Amino acid sequence: MESWTKEFPSAITICDANGIILFMNDKSAKTFENSGGKNLIGTNVIDCHPEPAKSKLIEMMKTQTSNHYTIEKNGIKKIIHQSPWFENNIYKGFVEISIEIPFEMPNFIRKPS
Repeated sequence: MESWTKEFPSAITICDANGIILFMNDKSAKTFENSGGKNLIGTNVIDCHPEPAKSKLIEMMKTQTSNHYTIEKNGIKKIIHQSPWFENNIYKGFVEISIEIPFEMPNFIRKPS
C-alpha cells in the first residue's frame, strides 16, 4: 500500500471482494483497537458489523454500490464513505474511509463555470 496512507489522519480500511480485510492504516487500527486493531487484517469485515449494517454491507458488496453517511459516537462526528474499488475494471472489494468532521460545517454551493 502507498506509504502516505499509513499516517493519513482518517481511517482507511480495505477489504477484498469476499470481505477479507487486506489493509488498515494506523488511524483505522486505532479506531478499531477494542475489536482487535491490526489483528483484524485477514478476518472478514462482515463479521465486524451487527444487523442491519451486516445485511446492508453484504448487499453493497453484491451490487458493488457505494454508501455514505454521518455518525456521532463518543462526542466525535464522522462522515463514512464506503465504496467498491476496481483494478483494470475488475471488482476487487471495498474501501471505507472514516473522516472526523466538525459538528457545524460550512456548505458551499459552487456555480458551474
